Amino acid sequence: MWFRKKPEASYQQAMGWFKNNFIPGQGIILHTKKPVPYPEVTGYYIPTLYHWNEVEYARICTSWLMSIQLDNGAFPASDGVAYTFDTGQVLRGLCAASGDVPGADVAAKKTADWMLAQIGPDGRVTTPSTELWGDIASDLIHTYVLPPLKQAGELFGRQDYIDAARFALEYYKKQAGLVPFNRLSHFHAYAMEALYEMGELELCREGMASAAAKQRRDGSVPGYPDVGWVCSTGLAQYAVVWQRLGENERADRAIRYLEKIQNPSGGFNGSYGKGATYIPGAEISWAVKYFLDAWELKLAREKSA
Repeated sequence: MWFRKKPEASYQQAMGWFKNNFIPGQGIILHTKKPVPYPEVTGYYIPTLYHWNEVEYARICTSWLMSIQLDNGAFPASDGVAYTFDTGQVLRGLCAASGDVPGADVAAKKTADWMLAQIGPDGRVTTPSTELWGDIASDLIHTYVLPPLKQAGELFGRQDYIDAARFALEYYKKQAGLVPFNRLSHFHAYAMEALYEMGELELCREGMASAAAKQRRDGSVPGYPDVGWVCSTGLAQYAVVWQRLGENERADRAIRYLEKIQNPSGGFNGSYGKGATYIPGAEISWAVKYFLDAWELKLAREKSA
């Protein structure tokens, strides 16, 4: 097996980073230069924690998120404002905790109800603010809130949630920029994972082929199509989606590259390489989440082989 041998496997190191950067009684930090609890990422860590059998951490994250839920059902971002994207990622966590953490179901329904009100008459997902995005992200990342809304509908027997998620998906499928790798790999990969989760496999394969065309021999994919540097999170997300599509060789090469750039702490800077611009000077919490997801899928297929 070509993966490097160390006193601890790379995924164990990554989980160690999570635990070392977890704020007791709350959640995971934003990044190492701003070590404040981050609701959005804490939310989508919860399914990952359950998959790795870190149940107590998943429960603590869920309980903390429920304690900060706004009266309208949304969740505040790091600037105190409710963003639809961030709230949708917390919904992923609440759905994962359903049946395990008391009150999670009630909180999830309240969240999903708020999200329904954010879907416009044309299907576009609106948000109270985009202040934190700057010019790096676009409305296309909202595709990633649709799978948890659909999941909530399936969990709680709410056809209106399912219908709303599908209605919004039709809006985004009509957007010419959705599928191609034409933006930061991290944000492109959000859309690819969303398409997979919503059952749009043909579009997902098309978009992943666009990313595959840029994959280098060493397994890396540039952070943008026309740069030399790599976004660690985007590459980890691509490894996840490639495995789900059965393109395991591409995923393995991506994981191997991620292991090469993994910091001694077990974490990852936002980006690596000359001219890197995506949080290159800090270890970000979301890269570790998707690295763990990629390894969870890899270990599962190795076990079943």
